[in-house]
Amino acid sequence: MGGTGEGARETVPRPWRMRGILSSFATGTDRFLEHARFDRGPWLVVAFASGIGLWFFLAAKWQWTALIAIALAVAVLGYLFWQAKERRAYIMVAVVSVALALALGVALVWARSAMIGAEPIDYPRFEQVDGRILQREEQPADDRVRLVLAARDAETGRAVAYRLNLPTNLDRAEFREGARIRLSARLMPPSPPIVPGAYNFARRAWFDGLSATGSVVGNVELVEPPPPAALTLASVQRRLSAHVRNNLGGTAGAIAATLASGDRGAIPEVDEEAMRDAGLTHLLSISGLHVSAIIAATYLVIIKGLALWPWLTLRVRLPLIAAGGAALAGIGYTLLTGAEVPTVRSCIGALLVLIALAVGREPLSLRMVAIAAGVVLALWPESLIGPSFQMSFAAVIAIVSLHNVEAIRNYLAPREQHWVRKAFRRAAMLFLTGLVIELALMPIVLFHFHRAGVYGAAANLIAIPLVTFVSMPLVALALALDLVGAGSPAWWLVGHSLDLLIGIAHFFSDMPGSVKLAPRIGMGPMLLYIAGALWLALWQGRYRIWGVVPVLIAALLMVFAPVPDILVTRDGRDIGIANEVDRLLVLRASEGGYAQDNLLELSGSPAQPILLADWKGSRCSDQFCSVTIRRAGTDWSVLVARNRDLVEERALAAACRRADIVIADRFLPRSCRPRWLKADRRNLEREGGIAIYLKKEIAKTVAEDHGEHGWWRASAR
Repeated sequence: MGGTGEGARETVPRPWRMRGILSSFATGTDRFLEHARFDRGPWLVVAFASGIGLWFFLAAKWQWTALIAIALAVAVLGYLFWQAKERRAYIMVAVVSVALALALGVALVWARSAMIGAEPIDYPRFEQVDGRILQREEQPADDRVRLVLAARDAETGRAVAYRLNLPTNLDRAEFREGARIRLSARLMPPSPPIVPGAYNFARRAWFDGLSATGSVVGNVELVEPPPPAALTLASVQRRLSAHVRNNLGGTAGAIAATLASGDRGAIPEVDEEAMRDAGLTHLLSISGLHVSAIIAATYLVIIKGLALWPWLTLRVRLPLIAAGGAALAGIGYTLLTGAEVPTVRSCIGALLVLIALAVGREPLSLRMVAIAAGVVLALWPESLIGPSFQMSFAAVIAIVSLHNVEAIRNYLAPREQHWVRKAFRRAAMLFLTGLVIELALMPIVLFHFHRAGVYGAAANLIAIPLVTFVSMPLVALALALDLVGAGSPAWWLVGHSLDLLIGIAHFFSDMPGSVKLAPRIGMGPMLLYIAGALWLALWQGRYRIWGVVPVLIAALLMVFAPVPDILVTRDGRDIGIANEVDRLLVLRASEGGYAQDNLLELSGSPAQPILLADWKGSRCSDQFCSVTIRRAGTDWSVLVARNRDLVEERALAAACRRADIVIADRFLPRSCRPRWLKADRRNLEREGGIAIYLKKEIAKTVAEDHGEHGWWRASAR
C-alpha cells in the first residue's frame, strides 16, 4: 500500500502529462515559426548545404550512412505526425523538408566524390608522359604555361590527368587543346595540407580530376598537331586577353585583361599581394560586381535606346526585351571569363533579378540568393567548403539583408533634396555596405587564409566606384573602338584608371597595421559564426536579434584562438616554434618558401623568423638541436633533427629518453622513446603535419581532419 501514497503518485510519470508538454512545445514552436515569417526556401538551401558540409566533416562511411538514415527517419516520423496533427503545419513542414534536404546534401556530395574523384599517383617520380592537352592556361607573370594532359599511368595503365608547368621558352603555338605531345616530367601526388589549417590541394585535385602535378623537363615533342583552330571559349578568352595586354602593358594591362576575360595569369605577385592586403582581391576575381555591371549596363543601354522609338514603346513591353538582351550579355560574359563559382552564382542571381524586373516583382530577396546557391551546390557540391563560394554568398547575403532592413529602405527612399546631400547619402550607404561586407567576410578570410586586410571598407569605398563606373566601361569602350582601329585613346584612359587602382591598393596595404594575421581557427567558432550570421540574415522581426549572441561568442573565440607552440610539416623538414620571442623560430632558412610562409601565417607572426641554431636558448650540434620550452610552469624538452646523418644508436636512444618531444625527417629506431611525442618520418607520413599545444598537452594532426575521404586515404598510403 506504500506505493499508492501521495509521494509515489508524484514520482510516477503520466503519459498524458508528457504528451501535453510535447504538445505545448510543438504549439509554441509552430507559433514562433509563424510569427517569424518562416520562409522555407532559404532554410532548405541551408539544410542542403549542411548535409554537404557534414559529409566533409564526418570521417567514416558508416557515419555518412547513419546520418542519411537518421535524416530520412526524422522526415518519415515528421510526416506521420504531421498527418495526425494538421493544425501544426508550420513545424511539421519545416521538420520534413529540412531533414530531406540534409539527407540529399550528404548523398549528393558522396556520389559526386565517388564518380569524379581522381586517385593520385603513389609517390613522386620522373616519368615519360604521352598525352593529349585538355586545358591550357597562360601565366606570363610566372614565365610559364600550365597544361592539363590526359594520359595513361605508366605503372597501372589507368587513365589519368596531369597538370604540368611548361616554361615559356619551351612553349609553341601548337601546344593547345587537342594536341598530343610527348615529354619528360617530374610528377608529384597532389599535396595535402603540410600542417593542420594549411591549404588542402589534394582535396581540390580530387574533385578536379587531377592525379598528379609537376613540371616539364627538357624539350617537348609534338606527336599530333591540334585540330584546325575552332572558335572555342578558351581560344576566344586567350585571344582577348592577349589583345588587351598588347594594347596596354604592365600591371594595368594585366588587370584590364582580367576584367575583359577573367585571365589573371599576368598580374605580378607583388601587386596581387597588395590588392589582397588592401581587401581588393575581389576586384580581380570575376564575380558579382563585374557580372552585375555588365548586365546593368546592357539593360540600361537597351531600354534607353529602345525608348527613343515611340512606335515600339507603345506596342512592346520594353523591360522584357531589355531583360533578354542583358541576360544574353551576362551569360556570354560568364562563359567567356571561365564560369567560376562566383561568376555562375552572380549570373544566376542577376538572371533572377532580370526576371523579377520584367514581371514587376521585388528583385532583391534572400529567396533569389537561395536559388542561386542551390543551383551552384547541386552542380558543384564540393564548392561549399571553398573560400570562393563562402565569400561570394556571404557578401551577397550581407548586402541583401542590409538593404531589406526597414530603416535602410527608408534612408534610401527617393526624396526631393539637394544633389550634394543626395551624393553624401549614397556615399555613406556605400561605406556602410562595404563595412558590413568586411565584417561578414573577415572571419571567412581569416579561417581560410589566416590573414585579412583591415582597411578594406575604406579602400573599397574608392575602388569599387572606380572599377564599376570608370575602368570597366572604358575597357568595353576600348574594345569596341578597336573594331575600327580607334581604341588607343580609350586604352590610355584605362591605363590611368587602373594605375590609380594599383596605387590605392599599395597605399592601404602599406599602412601600419593593414594586415591582421590569425592562427588556425577551429571549426567550432566558425560554425558558431555561420549559424549566428544566417540567423541574423534569414529571420524576420525581433527574433533575428538573437543571432548576435553566437556571432559575438564566435568573434571572441577567434580573437583569442591559441597559437600552436610547435608546428611540424608533413615531411618533418620544416618546423616552427612560436611564443618564445617576438619572431618565429625555424629550423631552416627558406625565406619566401611555401612551407615557411605557412608556418608564419599559422603562427600569426608578421616578422621574419629566426633560425633555431642562431637562438641563444637552443643548443645545437651538427645533427640535432635541443631546446627547452616553458609553458604554464612546465618545462618541455624538444629534440629536433637537423639532417639525416647517421648517429650512433645508443647515444640517440639516450638523448630521446631525456626529451619530451623528438622531431625528425628520418625514420628513427624503436629504441628512440621520448617521454611524450615522437614525430619521425614514420609518424608524419601516417598522420600528416602536426600542431602542438603544450599548455593543453594536445597534438593535432592533419589526419584528424580528413578521416576516410578519398584524397586523404590515398595520400596516407
